[in-house]
Amino acid sequence: MSQDAYNVLFLCTGNSARSIMAEAILAGEGNGRFVPFSAGSHPAGAVNPHALELLQALGHETGSLRSKSWDEFAAPGAPEMDFVFTVCDDAAGETCPVWPGHQATAHWGIPDPAKVKGTQAEVAEAFDETYRLLAARIGLLVALPIDKLDRAALHKHLHDIGEMNRGAASSAA
Repeated sequence: MSQDAYNVLFLCTGNSARSIMAEAILAGEGNGRFVPFSAGSHPAGAVNPHALELLQALGHETGSLRSKSWDEFAAPGAPEMDFVFTVCDDAAGETCPVWPGHQATAHWGIPDPAKVKGTQAEVAEAFDETYRLLAARIGLLVALPIDKLDRAALHKHLHDIGEMNRGAASSAA
């Protein structure tokens, strides 16, 4: 699996927070090696304002981010995905559309910060934690020597990245 840039799709149910944040983080950290996308099985139709605010505060480009259906990426003429990651617990159990090709997949589940009820500080903390987990996992993805790994080794690395800090994420929910 060696090429100039890898297409990466982050899936979540609503495509309003986690998958959007992952798309923005990879766009900033991917160094041109990755072309990130995000989508949802039941898109919210709008990006969560807390996610946008955090991404903007951290210097991420947010102008092209939008909540969209995964149907866009299953349609004829859509970019062929090299990697597909689910980033929410709900999406992992759903029937995902079949994309052409043999993309690498992994579940990188993170509790939904948009569902946190509480003070502004508690909500901000949930979004900060989500960002931290996604940024750490994406940092590991970006550091992988993808072109030097066979399919089995790549799958194991992607799975292991998804397991990183899973206990911390579960206790935050």
